[in-house]
Order: sequence, then structure tokens, then C-alpha cells
Amino acid sequence: MATSSEDQHVPAADIGAGGKRRSFREELDERHYTAVDEHWAGGVPAQYGVAPRVRIGNSKWFNLLWLIPIGLVLLIIGIAIAKGIRELPAVEDFIHRYPGTSELPDNAPVGFPAWLGWQHFLNLFLMIFIIRSGVTIIADHPRFYWTRHSTPSKDWFRIQKPVPTDPLYTAKQDSITLPDGVGLPGRRHSIGLARWWHLGVDTLWLLNGIIFYILIFTTGQWMRLVPLSWDVIPHSISVAIQYLSLDWPAEEGWVNYNGLQLIAYFITVFIAAPAALITGLGMSPALSTRFRAISSVFSIQVARSLHFLVLCWFVMFIVVHVTLVLTTGALRNLNHMYASQDTDSWVGFWIFAASMVVVIVGWVAATPFTYRHPRVVQKVGFALIGPAQRLFEHIDSKPGQYTEKDISPYFWHNGKYPETEEYKRLEEGNFTDYKLDIGGLVENPVKLDLDQLRALSYHEQITQHFCIQGWSGVAKWGGVSMQTILDIVKPKPEAKWVIFYSFALGPEGGLYYDAQPIEQMSYKLTMLAYDMNGEPVSFGHGAPLRLRNEVQLGFKLVKWIKGIEFVEDFSEIGGGLGGYNNDHEFFGYRQSI
Repeated sequence: MATSSEDQHVPAADIGAGGKRRSFREELDERHYTAVDEHWAGGVPAQYGVAPRVRIGNSKWFNLLWLIPIGLVLLIIGIAIAKGIRELPAVEDFIHRYPGTSELPDNAPVGFPAWLGWQHFLNLFLMIFIIRSGVTIIADHPRFYWTRHSTPSKDWFRIQKPVPTDPLYTAKQDSITLPDGVGLPGRRHSIGLARWWHLGVDTLWLLNGIIFYILIFTTGQWMRLVPLSWDVIPHSISVAIQYLSLDWPAEEGWVNYNGLQLIAYFITVFIAAPAALITGLGMSPALSTRFRAISSVFSIQVARSLHFLVLCWFVMFIVVHVTLVLTTGALRNLNHMYASQDTDSWVGFWIFAASMVVVIVGWVAATPFTYRHPRVVQKVGFALIGPAQRLFEHIDSKPGQYTEKDISPYFWHNGKYPETEEYKRLEEGNFTDYKLDIGGLVENPVKLDLDQLRALSYHEQITQHFCIQGWSGVAKWGGVSMQTILDIVKPKPEAKWVIFYSFALGPEGGLYYDAQPIEQMSYKLTMLAYDMNGEPVSFGHGAPLRLRNEVQLGFKLVKWIKGIEFVEDFSEIGGGLGGYNNDHEFFGYRQSI
């Protein structure tokens, strides 16, 4: 390994006074984008997926739309069977012994307090935005896997066609469009805005949930939501027979839930809701690479798949819950939830109707508002989730979690490939004329060719890539630690950010670039990679040089690096928001979760 002393490196003579390198900045797009219109993201065209499919075996796929007629047939068969066995003496005796409800403790509360009605409405209102934005996030990588490798032939669920054979097919090309009334928003590859909705509203939903937990345990309402006896199982079987036979059990929700209701509420409140939080955090690069004992088993793709299944549970629960509320005594049930009274008056209905007006207005207005005022969505979203992101991004990752046996057989390509004459000329010459230009607020601005970079102390790491779209992959990266670069150029005390410039242009013109906090340049897993899996980094993965910073999502790990600039603040660079995706597609410069 060669020494990294300063006198071996050629200063960059064309860096001006004060260490400022103007030419990179002049190649950036400095326009300020404040709306999503037909030209947004380079005018990415709409592309629609396919009906949901689940893998059966190694190569067969089952279209889930078949569950509709199959479910209808099974329901009819179930009703016929239930009606038939309902007349049997043994079944009649069973239903008599287990009518549907377990005994509650004597001190269990009766009825629904007013705060529970507000909690119910807020949960519904917030969940609408969480589910819709979550569906948009799914649409950005419409496939699910059970291993961290995200190999196209190994997905277990997809709403997209099979991956084409084109070796340079990108994950962005794989994204799909949703109807605006379904997704939030519906535009293809609008994941940046969808995440602000999803993560921002999540914080409100979690706050509401914490208040809910506190109140149910301090008021005793938890006793109505937790099975306190194993007889809930035979009671549930009895209720299922009664429902299927169309001779429904008496509705006694004001006093006590029946067995099926109790199990459904328990799963929703005490299993699904916490699982939504845990699996969401399981997809964070900062947390996953820090707490590797957990993430080694509970990988990002396991977390993502379980997160999706939790979403399916919530959707199913809402549909069944609303159906039963309206078919088992609508006025009384609505009074329970919205008026805190056990009567058949119309008070609860009118409060429910008013709440539905709010819900419908929110549903209809959310996507158009997002298109017209994306910066407002971004600012409010960051105000809500920003504190958590700032906390997580300071968690330094640990090296050594993966070995060569963990390397993924497939690693998705992504991004807009470089097409400039400058890059093509360097590529044709095998990058022999390439020089990494490093300047800005440093004591020793330099230009380093690939031979000089390779002569520096070699740094190697096997790490997992976390794409904001949801796919992941493990690779072995070889190159130069950013700490080595810091030692060479000696950043000045006022340097707070490091700007990485790419040879590639963004979809709307101007160089792709990204800002990284300077303290993360000293992290053990932050490096400039010129090797990938023992070979020079390929064109599709960022040749000749790309950034790795394992506490950040993939869009921040600039490929095809052209130059590096140390700055005090990024507000005067490009659109001034800390990166091309931030300037153009409303991402955030802090994206550790």
C-alpha cells in the first residue's frame, strides 16, 4: 500500500482563490421547482403495471383477482354448510354454551367514552393518507422479496411485468403509475413526495396511538380489547357459524365484544400497529447497519414484505369493520362510536356523516394539493419526521456484518446514465485520462487520476445497499476511504458539507449532485469505490468512481463521480436544497430512514 503524503498529488491549478471551483456549479440546474407539472422529472411517461400476482413454486404466478370469484364461491359454500350444521343438536348445544362473548371482570368499563370517538376518527383520517402514500411507495418498486438480495426471479409478489432481459434496465424504469385518487400522489416515481406524506402522517398516527394506549390502560378500556380467557376461541368459532348461517349473534358491543371482534381488535391494536412501526424502522439504512444482530435475521426485505402484509391487514380490517358496522345495526353502532350513547337516535349518524365529509374532502384534495404545492408538503413532512431523521443519521454504522457468501447475485442498476461527450471520451479511453477534481474549502485542492487513487491505502467493505425505492443488495466495494481523502485535502474548519458532482445529467438537465454532511465522511463505511465484487465498477454501477455512505439511502450515493467540493453551506449550489433529487423531485437532504 502506497503512502498518502501530500507531495505525491498534483494540485488542481484551475481552482480559484479561496478554493472555489466554479465550473462544476455552472453545469448545475439552478432553477427553483415549485410544482409537479407535465415536465416534472423530465416528463417521465405514465406506465401501468399488472394485476397483483403471488409466486407459486419456482415459476408459476397466481393472479390475485381470481380470489374474488373464488372467495364468492367459498362464501356461498360456507353459508350452505353453516346453515346445514346449525340445525344439528351438537352444534346448537355448542352455540348455547358459547354464544359469542367471554365474561369480563366486574370492574370492566361499560360503553364508549367521548375520547374514544375522537381517536376512532383520527385513526381513520390519518390512515387514509398513510395507506394511499404507502401504495405510491410500493409502486416505485412494485415487487416484494423475502431475502435482502432483491433478485428479480425471486420476488414473491409483484404488480409489474417480469423484469426484461436488458442488462441496463433500471429500477426507476420499473416504477409504475397509479390513479391520482388511489396513490398519494399517483404520478410515476413520485416517491419523494409520497414519503413526506407517509412518514409525516406516521408521526401524527404514532402520537395518536401513544395517547390511545395511555387512555385505554388508565381507564380500563384495555379489558375490552384483550382476550382474558382461552374460551375466546370457542366463542369465536360459534360467532363464525352464526355469521355464516346468516342468523347473526346479538350485537352487544356497548358492553362486550364478541369473540371474533375481540380477536380482530386485539390483533389490530396490539400486534399490527406495533408491527407497522417496527417493520418501518427495519427498512432504515442507519438502523439496519448499526443493529446488525437484528438486521441479519430481520432484513430490509423481510421488513418490507411484513410491512406490506400489515398494510393488507389494515385494509381488510377497515373493509370488514365498516361492512359489519353498517349491517348489524347502523344507527346504534354509529351512536356507540360517534355519540357515546347506546340508543337508536340519529345523532351518531349525523356526526358520522360530518366526519365523512371531512374524510372525503381530504381524500379528494390531497393529490391536487400535492401537485400544486409540493414544497409545502415537503416542509410540513420534514417538520414532522425531521427530528427522527436527524437522530438516526448520526448513528455510525459498524463494518463486518457481511461476508463474500452474502454478496447478491443481482444488483439493480438505477439512475440516468451519463451521455455527455466528456464521459464517453473518458470511457472509450478506459478512463486513463480521468482525474478526480477535489477542491473548495480545503487546504490542499488536488486532482487525482485512477492510478493515484489506487495507490492510496486500499479500503474494502461488504455492505448492503438501501434504495429509496425499496430494493436492496449486498456487494463488496473496494477503493479509498473518505477519511483518507480528508487527510490529503485537509478541509478548513468552516467546511460543513461535501458536494459530490456526477458526470451524469439529471432528468431535467444539469449535473446530478448531492450534499453530504462532512462528519459522515469520517464514518468507517464511507468511501469512494472504484471496485465492485473484485472487478472495476461497471458503467451501470457508476464507473469509474462512486460514493458509498452506508447510513444514507441509495439516491445520495452519487455514481460516475466527476468532482468533489467542500463548502460551508449548500444553499448556493444548484437549486440550493442539497442535491438534485431534492431540488427537482422534492426529496430531502436528510434521508436516513
